[in-house]
Amino acid sequence: MSDGPLSPLRRRPRWRRLFVAAGLSLVVAGGIGAQRFRGPDEPNVPYDGRFTFARVSYDMSSMGFRGRGGEPPWHHDYPRGERHFTKLLSELSTVRTRTMESNILSLSDPEIFKYPVLYMAEPGFWNPNDAEAKGLRDHLMKGGLIIFDDFTTQQHYNLEQQIARIFPKSRLIELDPTHPVFDSFFRIEDLNYEHPLNGGRSIFYGVFEDNDPSKHLMMMINSNNDLSEYWEFSDQGFFPVEESNEAYKLGVNYIIYALTR
Repeated sequence: MSDGPLSPLRRRPRWRRLFVAAGLSLVVAGGIGAQRFRGPDEPNVPYDGRFTFARVSYDMSSMGFRGRGGEPPWHHDYPRGERHFTKLLSELSTVRTRTMESNILSLSDPEIFKYPVLYMAEPGFWNPNDAEAKGLRDHLMKGGLIIFDDFTTQQHYNLEQQIARIFPKSRLIELDPTHPVFDSFFRIEDLNYEHPLNGGRSIFYGVFEDNDPSKHLMMMINSNNDLSEYWEFSDQGFFPVEESNEAYKLGVNYIIYALTR
C-alpha cells in the first residue's frame, strides 16, 4: 500500500489546466462510451499489481432484502460509475489502472488486503457481522482507506453507529479544504458541494488513526453526496458538466492521496 512503482503519479501540470468544463466529459464519452461493460455476474479479476476499483458488497438478508426484483444498494452505479472513473484516473495520472474490470468483495474476504482503497455505496444500509467488522478494521490498520459514498444525511447516523463498532473510540472529523487530501492532485479550493439528487449540502468527514488528522486517514466519508452518480452519468448530460468534473476531481484526489501515503 505504498507508492512504490506508481510514482511519480502526476503528469505535466497542463493536465490541471485541461481538466475543466467540457474537456472532462469529452474524455469520458469519447474514451469508453461505445465499449462493452462487464456484466455484474462475471467473476472478479485476479490481482496483477494494477490499481483495481474494489467495491464492497454487504448482506441485507437480515432486513428482508434478497435482491430479487431490485438492485442491492451497495451495487448502485455499477459498473458504469467505476468504469468512467478509472478511465479518467488512467488518462490523468500515471497510476497503472484497470479501466474495464473491477472487483466486488466482502469485507470478510482476505482478498481485500490486495487492494489499498475500498469503496462502499449506500452505507446507510450497512450492518457488518463480526467477521466483516474485523476484516475492515484489519485492512485499515494496515494502511488501507475506505471511501463511503452515495448516501443522504438521514443515512449518516447508521454509518456512525457501524464505525463506532469497528473503532469504538473513533471520531468523525469534519474536513476543510486545508486538509492535504484536497491538494493531492487537484487543488480543491472549497467544499461547496451538493447531493446530485436532493440538493442538500455535502459534508466531508475523515476518520483518522488515533483521531489525529496528521496521521493515517482510514475513512473518507462523503456525507450527503454521491460521487459515483456523477461518474455514471457524466456522458449522458443529466448533470451540469462542472458538477461532474468536481466529482471526478474528488475521486482522483482520494486515490492519489491513498497511494502516496
